[in-house]
Amino acid sequence: MAFEQVLQYILSGVTNGSIYAIVAIGFNIVYNTTGIINFAQGEFLMLGGMTAISLSQFMPLPLAILFAVIITSLAGAMIDFVFIRRLRNPSVLMMIIVTIGLSIVIREMALHIWDEKVRSLPYFTGSEVTSISILGAYISPQVLWVLGVCGLMVLLLGLFFRYTATGRSMRACSSNKTAAGLCGINTGNMVTISFMLSAAMGALAGCVISPITQTQYDSGTSLAIKGFTVAILGGMGNSTGAVVGGLLIGMLESFSISVLPMAYKDAISLAILILILFIRPSGLFGSREESALKEF
Repeated sequence: MAFEQVLQYILSGVTNGSIYAIVAIGFNIVYNTTGIINFAQGEFLMLGGMTAISLSQFMPLPLAILFAVIITSLAGAMIDFVFIRRLRNPSVLMMIIVTIGLSIVIREMALHIWDEKVRSLPYFTGSEVTSISILGAYISPQVLWVLGVCGLMVLLLGLFFRYTATGRSMRACSSNKTAAGLCGINTGNMVTISFMLSAAMGALAGCVISPITQTQYDSGTSLAIKGFTVAILGGMGNSTGAVVGGLLIGMLESFSISVLPMAYKDAISLAILILILFIRPSGLFGSREESALKEF
């Protein structure tokens, strides 16, 4: 295999892996605050992309993306206020089932609002035919936007948890929710913020990847599955593991094209998920008790 081709696979793997890592971190934020897995996380990416596409017809692209992120984060807050908080002494399984149901409802609502057409935002820089040469490999300028925005989100998230009062309160809730409540922290508000934060991250990621992957009403489902796989691979609740796991999954998918037909690409993630659940359910970099917020 030529060096240029290997580099092309690596760049593709890093791009996809960064997206999967962002989805996985969204899973971890909610998981550490509530103890549940929010299977509607993939729909946040879809909502962000589709909302930005609709708003971009009436306003500049940066404003459309900003409002899409705000609207999606409010949708995340509504999920907590309307559904999660109303559950009386719910089990973890019950809350997971609720998020699965919400995922289906959001997807069907998106189908009625935007129909089945595939849409996409315009390229932030250049166009579809514009490419940048890196040591013989070619990438779209939008890939640099994906890598830059995803990296910036992870950095800002780390600073938020480490240096802000709200972030420290969320870290306290992740360590011991009962003790945090006794210290005067409103744990209910922390749960709401966790849903808003994960929704905002998903929406922004959905906007950035839309020019490359395109957006459809059901496009969040596959991303949710891959993000969940990455979260399990890295160790549920471990943000460092999510980044490493995302890059690993992205690389495996990218290089699998050289030996397997393209149709088998999505099956790689499912196969890895099944293997992890059988061999090491706690993941490669952590255990169930580890907190993602502590990693920051």
